[in-house]
Amino acid sequence: MRKGVLELCILSIIAQRDEVYASDILSELKHAQLIVVEGTLYPLLTRLKNDGLLSYRWEESKSGPPRKYYKVTDTGNQLLHELLLGWQSLVEAVGMIIQKKQEENQEK
Repeated sequence: MRKGVLELCILSIIAQRDEVYASDILSELKHAQLIVVEGTLYPLLTRLKNDGLLSYRWEESKSGPPRKYYKVTDTGNQLLHELLLGWQSLVEAVGMIIQKKQEENQEK
């Protein structure tokens, strides 16, 4: 489940901007209290790129090595839409279960 949630979060972060550098993705995840290390992020970005969900471009950096900027492809946007629908369904299902349990506890 976490893998699918990470894909959803990463695609969402990139889709919200035109292009995103990997450290920006890590910052956004950290800000949301989803701690992801580079060793997890980079292989996932590579897999998403290889699956045709992301594209990237290199940009020279004034301080350090060139940077890779990621962008969501049309196919990636389609998957993001499907993942969002699945996430909404999951949240609703879990909410119904939790609400039922809360109502049972209130009746006792």
